[in-house]
Amino acid sequence: MKNMQMSEAAPAAGAGVMVGGAMMTPDKDIVDNAVGSSEHTTLVAAVKAGGLVETLKGAGPFTVFAPTNAAFEKLPAGTVNTLVMPENKQKLTTILTYHVVPGRLMAADLKDGQTLTTVEGEMLTVHRKGDMVMLHDAKGGMANVTIPNVVSSNGVTHVIDTVLMPTK
Repeated sequence: MKNMQMSEAAPAAGAGVMVGGAMMTPDKDIVDNAVGSSEHTTLVAAVKAGGLVETLKGAGPFTVFAPTNAAFEKLPAGTVNTLVMPENKQKLTTILTYHVVPGRLMAADLKDGQTLTTVEGEMLTVHRKGDMVMLHDAKGGMANVTIPNVVSSNGVTHVIDTVLMPTK
């Protein structure tokens, strides 16, 4: 994890983090920052299809665990295309809200063994090995935080390498 030591603290006011070729800055909300990332086009499309844009542009604060395009590509073939169909909006919303935790949790706030209650209602379990932060989902999957502490005006995003799955 590049620069994880420096990333443990919140970036200085006005400072940003590069994600997907774009500078993520604290003056933009979570959605506006994500839209700029070339590594999060699938997530942005899913958030739009799930009708969550206005929610994630809201006051928050939110902690979002944001899967990359590569994370979505790990899902079985056709999963994403199926989920973004209008008739599957509820299932898509369930999966997306499982990636959101109320409050602003920086990487330094995430402790080994800690459980987080997601907006969806189920739990994620935090695992730490040194500076490496991992999340264990309800179905036994594990995601690694690859870019921590992407601060936005209404919360913080942690980029992850795997889509987390709730039991529902």
